[in-house]
Amino acid sequence: MKQKFKSAKTFLIAASLIIAFVIPLITENEYYLHTLIISGIYILLVLGLNLILGYAGQLSLGHAAFYGIGAYTSALLMMKLHFSFWLALPIGGIAAGIAGLMLGFPALRLKGPYLVICTIAFGEIAHQIFMNWESLTRGPMGIPGVPSPGEFSIGSFVIDFSEKQVYYYLVFIIVIIALLLNYFLVRSKTGRAFVAIREDQTAAEVIGVNLTFYKLTAFLSGTFLAGIAGSLYAHYIGFISPESFTLGESINILVMVIVGGMGTIIGPIFGAVGLTFLLELMRAFADYRMVIYGLILMILIVVLPEGTMGGIDILRRNLKKPQKI
Repeated sequence: MKQKFKSAKTFLIAASLIIAFVIPLITENEYYLHTLIISGIYILLVLGLNLILGYAGQLSLGHAAFYGIGAYTSALLMMKLHFSFWLALPIGGIAAGIAGLMLGFPALRLKGPYLVICTIAFGEIAHQIFMNWESLTRGPMGIPGVPSPGEFSIGSFVIDFSEKQVYYYLVFIIVIIALLLNYFLVRSKTGRAFVAIREDQTAAEVIGVNLTFYKLTAFLSGTFLAGIAGSLYAHYIGFISPESFTLGESINILVMVIVGGMGTIIGPIFGAVGLTFLLELMRAFADYRMVIYGLILMILIVVLPEGTMGGIDILRRNLKKPQKI
């Protein structure tokens, strides 16, 4: 039964990847492509937070700050210093990763509600910088006209990243790379150290786990992915403002991780894609949108307290039990 379940899971993952790859080839509906691109950006965000929370057990409510740092860094590098997108993208991730280390150092001595308060405070500091450093960020007016990646030429073959189909494949490839890196990371010695810290920090330290190193590694890895997501968002939307990187956005990312299933690689993907599409569907309810969305989330958390992947695991365990006659 276990082997059949693994085969079915592998088939589901492969089928999902194939469907995701062919969607732009079978539809030119820009609304669907837009929603899928935003879903891909959220996948990067939840993969990053999942490393910090789901694997290392460090609850952060400041993830939107790193999202914003990546977005502002990448946008300003292209607009002020005329960097190419392909250089601004990784630098945006690196800038967010460095900020993650800055948060990680004081957070090393904290846990529980104290860590949560620290991350909220960091997020608010970043938001205030975005809001008030008007000479650099234009404050609440935001930064319009953020350039797209432009064209990429290989001989006579030209790829125009201003087209939604092309940008979709750019996000798709980066998500696949992030998934592979996550897969190998969580199955390495580092991933096992993350889980040991999550389960019991004291016991992990007793058996020789370097808490400082591995906590900082978790913050660095997770916030780097948030910075990459921010860069992709800025150059796709073409406009960024402080209102996109608030505490509310951090909570939204956290909810996606929880609904999908913390401590799994595939679960947060379900959370990111599912909740992004759910929010879009809720637009038809106008003023009641967030009320209905909140009720649906409450039901999901009650029915699936361990997230989507937790529910699947429960189903698998029930199928393995011998049937009583």
